[in-house]
Amino acid sequence: MISDRALWATWYNLPAGGRDAYLAWLHGSYIPKLLEHPGIVSAAHYACEKITIPPRIRHTEDPAVPRGNDYILIFGGKSSHAFSKGTQAFASHAPSKLDANLTAEDRTMLALRSDVRVSIFTEEARIDGPEAKQRVGETALSPCIQFGSFNGGSSEADDELLAWYADWRMPALAKLPGCVGMRKLVSVSGWAQHGVIYEFVSLEARNKYIPTLAASYPEMEAWTNAFIPKLTHAFGSPHVAQRIWPAINTGK
Repeated sequence: MISDRALWATWYNLPAGGRDAYLAWLHGSYIPKLLEHPGIVSAAHYACEKITIPPRIRHTEDPAVPRGNDYILIFGGKSSHAFSKGTQAFASHAPSKLDANLTAEDRTMLALRSDVRVSIFTEEARIDGPEAKQRVGETALSPCIQFGSFNGGSSEADDELLAWYADWRMPALAKLPGCVGMRKLVSVSGWAQHGVIYEFVSLEARNKYIPTLAASYPEMEAWTNAFIPKLTHAFGSPHVAQRIWPAINTGK
């Protein structure tokens, strides 16, 4: 039984000063502490690559939407309820349940983050790719991901988006070499209505095979070119990122 049907994702930036200490704290202290919370079943931390984003992708210009673009921290939960702040956080302004046991060091380290954007998603659908057997454990996210977060903006766009994923994109990724799997997500909280994670065995595999989709499905590419500009992405989306925790086992 799949146990990570919800994801809590945080995009953010870090200053150069203190980065090594922050990463050591995050991977050695903060993530293990969060994994002790009931219902939180997995974690993965990614560093984003600088990529050329196709011009058909439109990004929000709303200055209220944070522009974190360097790292993505993702926790998996049995459901979105695992990430509830708790009733007292709203009734009496108590700390979130997830923050109740933070130390002074924890708060100092978290304060290093800037341009923080947070979304909680629940899973709408998923597929396994040809490389699904390379997944280590049921809930482990792959060494490379492509993570899109965006809004449809209208019920018509959302209906078209549903068809785009259900009837083309997800079936195509189920056959794409190098693909471990794909998850379509919908928002529980946060700016983005929609999220999607493509998982790959490596950055090299993603860069090699994603461009082949256009040539393999020319009629779908024409539809994509007309449809994708209707969506509004977060800054930098889709983010292509390599996992830095847990460390990638290269087998060497």
